[in-house]
Amino acid sequence: MSANDHGPQGADHVEIVEVGPRDGLQNESTVLSVDDRIRLIDRAVAAGVRRIEAVSFVNPKRVPQMAGAEEIMSGVRREPGVSHIGLVLNRRGLERAVAAGVSEVNVAVPATDGFCTRNQGCTVDEMLDALADIDTELQGTGIPLSVTVSTAFGCPFDGEVPAGQVVEVVNRITDTSAVEIALADTIGVGVPREASELLRAVGAVADGRALRCHFHNTRNTGYANAMAAVDAGVRVLDSSLGGFGGCPFAPAATGNIATEDLLYMLHRSGLHTGVSLSGAAELGAWMGERLDKQPPAYLGRAGGFPA
Repeated sequence: MSANDHGPQGADHVEIVEVGPRDGLQNESTVLSVDDRIRLIDRAVAAGVRRIEAVSFVNPKRVPQMAGAEEIMSGVRREPGVSHIGLVLNRRGLERAVAAGVSEVNVAVPATDGFCTRNQGCTVDEMLDALADIDTELQGTGIPLSVTVSTAFGCPFDGEVPAGQVVEVVNRITDTSAVEIALADTIGVGVPREASELLRAVGAVADGRALRCHFHNTRNTGYANAMAAVDAGVRVLDSSLGGFGGCPFAPAATGNIATEDLLYMLHRSGLHTGVSLSGAAELGAWMGERLDKQPPAYLGRAGGFPA
């Protein structure tokens, strides 16, 4: 392990939100056991991850890969400064998340009706109403709320998504207590210019909330988009160990940008993440073994540089 395995000390910090245990696994045909998912989460934390999308409180009949959320939350090691995030889509999911002791609640609000109706069974307006309800129920719990705007760059059903449409959704989100808003390229269609322009438009109405980005590498633009986001001032990025991921309700949606590949790019660009590059590569390979498939990530195959 080199001195810069976690990124250059004293450099500008970029926070990694590890989404492998949730978004990375939800579209895989192999369902990992609760014990393996706990092991994945704990090992990611040991590698330096401080925010991790650990579980999803959705109907396990619709997404069987996410079953056992309560068991996972009761089994993971709790450490100071580590946030275990739970995805919720409705009040029932919120009740489960609060009871399970999540550190943070994330709600996904699509920018398009086409995706929202298929993924969440409601329109965007109805999902924004559900978000307001979730926000009200969260008051007094001390649990922070973050919101992810999915299909912000393009929709598999509605096609192109105008920036103004995303801005309207973000405007509604700012009526809640959300402390962070993420823009997600759910199907990996965005390019760097679009990322920069959308972040500029959303930043103008985000009312000081932190912005986060979630990119997929479906068309090999995810890492370029991530760097464009960093150049635009974003300091929080989602990624998935091994590059696994995808949405079961989005046709041809392939993996997230890989944590280990993202770390290599950020560290070599003079940015600090606090996450171990070598540890992430080992975990990506471990996930591949458990899922019985080659990880999409390249770092585990090529190795870091210098060796």
